[in-house]
Amino acid sequence: MPAATLLRDVFGFDAFRPGQQEIVEAVAAGRNTLAIMPTGGGKSLCFQLPALMRSGVTVVISPLIALMRDQVRGLQQAGVVAGALTSGNTEEETEAVWSALESGTLKLLYMAPERLSAGGTVQMLQRAGVSLIAVDEAHCVSQWGHDFRPDYLRIGDLREALDVPLAAFTATADAETQAEIVQKLFAGQQPATFLHGFDRPNIHLAFAAKDSPRQQILAFAAARKGQSGIVYTGTRAKTETLAQALRETGHLACHYHGGMEAEDRRIVERRFQQEDGLIVCATVAFGMGIDKPDIRWVAHADLPKSIESYYQEIGRAGRDGAPAETLTLFGPDDIRYRRQQIDEGLAPADRRAADHGRLNALLGLAEALHCRRQTLLSYFGETSDACGHCDLCDKPAEVFDATTPVRMALSAALRTEEYFGAGHLIDILLGQATDKIKARGHDSLPTYGVGRDYDRRQWQAIFRQMMGHDLLRPDRDRHGALRMTDHARPILRGEAQIMLRRDTITAAKGAGPKVHTLVSEDDAPLLSALKAKRRFLAEQAGVPAYIIFNDKTLIDMAEKRPATLDDMAHIGGVGAKKLESYGRAFLEVIAGEAENLHPSRRKLAGRDEGLIYDRLLAAQSALIRGPHGADKPMTCSASMLAKVAQLRGADITSLTRLIGERHAERFGDAFLEVLESAA
Repeated sequence: MPAATLLRDVFGFDAFRPGQQEIVEAVAAGRNTLAIMPTGGGKSLCFQLPALMRSGVTVVISPLIALMRDQVRGLQQAGVVAGALTSGNTEEETEAVWSALESGTLKLLYMAPERLSAGGTVQMLQRAGVSLIAVDEAHCVSQWGHDFRPDYLRIGDLREALDVPLAAFTATADAETQAEIVQKLFAGQQPATFLHGFDRPNIHLAFAAKDSPRQQILAFAAARKGQSGIVYTGTRAKTETLAQALRETGHLACHYHGGMEAEDRRIVERRFQQEDGLIVCATVAFGMGIDKPDIRWVAHADLPKSIESYYQEIGRAGRDGAPAETLTLFGPDDIRYRRQQIDEGLAPADRRAADHGRLNALLGLAEALHCRRQTLLSYFGETSDACGHCDLCDKPAEVFDATTPVRMALSAALRTEEYFGAGHLIDILLGQATDKIKARGHDSLPTYGVGRDYDRRQWQAIFRQMMGHDLLRPDRDRHGALRMTDHARPILRGEAQIMLRRDTITAAKGAGPKVHTLVSEDDAPLLSALKAKRRFLAEQAGVPAYIIFNDKTLIDMAEKRPATLDDMAHIGGVGAKKLESYGRAFLEVIAGEAENLHPSRRKLAGRDEGLIYDRLLAAQSALIRGPHGADKPMTCSASMLAKVAQLRGADITSLTRLIGERHAERFGDAFLEVLESAA
């Protein structure tokens, strides 16, 4: 069956996302393929669709049971025969997989790489008629890649043993990891490689300097009440206190970190998958196993450790393609902590230098003066126009020439022999007569009191931005005292200028935050009702809500308000199986009632053949008693009409063969006229 037909009928999409089609065609054609796509870019479809186009079974190697179970459930809901062999299977689930394998009906078989080391696995796959291997999270083969699993190294041997093509998918695109994947999975032979951009245009990017950070997070969540979100924090303790604060302000919230018991973590994971509007406050331990497509926002209560971590963590949001938002808070303490983390680590000097570089890239994004998306994409080697969809495009930064105050701050640090932190240096610049300043004679320095044109809050913002631009770094050997870097020397010598953002931090006052909604005010009640129906059906089926329909599909329903099953079939994400299973239920929510179509007609909903069926039915109705209305009543069954509607290039001979001579005699000419007019 053609890819476009399967895309529409099984997965419910009228068109591919950018970059998907060429990958699908390469994989379906049996080419060894490496696809590097951004998180949420639709990687799964790029091997699921070819699996349906090819004969035999596609084996999918995936790193986590949770990911496998989610994908299998989603495929089964779409009418695809898929299964997984994992340690988390019930006896019945395992038996169903074996039965489908033996009958030849199984199309996708998921397993963890560790299964490849089990005796007899390769022989079983050889007998099963495997025609394709797909590797999810392929960066795991790299010794430098995160979440490394040594059993991934067996996949290359499996490819050779089965002698079938292999398709590898990852969001990690650095050259070293690519080379490792090619060597380990493809025996050094370069596969067809597709590198697609890192841009996630549906995600709104925003950063803010910390100013009562708990209240900032609470305000951000309040504006998005009822929407699923993640709050990442730097410490385990903060996950618990923030979750408690969110619950006290009326949110559905829980915490997650690596110090919890395994069963408690599984409970949170299960709740997050199944409950609408749940907020999880988590450390980075809440990571790769989370594949919920309708996370509407991600907030960082603390600065991430690198720009790669930031990109991966915000990538949890908006995987369904619908709008999503982010907020990252940062302050001088964050910068100091991340610098010290690197300096106090056991990594060799060159690795620490690289880590400082990755942190610098993130700080450059945090202190960006222009479009954040341009800054982020430039790090990954991409160029773009201003996005119009980040906080700096929404409200351009107010900048000023900060060369003079920066030189004052650097001079104060040098004249105190780089032994003090920002607080003491600000006291010197403001001319404060503190005991500490008097005791050290710092009131006699040339820099004493030269910074009175700025208040303390402004100086704090200047020092924070100086740390963000890597002009000053905390020195672990001097208990966090600020030390000037080589980047600052041209500014100090008057050889370079620097522009900084004019910090306009003000305490939150007056009215509450602007509420962010997914649809217009007019459509919001309908969307809420559709979500309630989805939750009811999901609870009945024992599956996460998004397995029924994701947020983007419900938004499309609320905005377009389909009136018939044919209309419903054109909603993105409504494939043939889901239309049959849930179409009427959601139409009843939208229109109050749903048309009662025969199952044979319902299967044609949204297709040209459905309209042909309706015209055939009308033609039949006019001839039930013959052309003169005096003959014995005669009709074709609904299933027969459906078969006629799908005829191509029909003539009276082929039509007669299908419906029989008696029916052809009465309806043949009329049916052929309908078919010919539709051709």
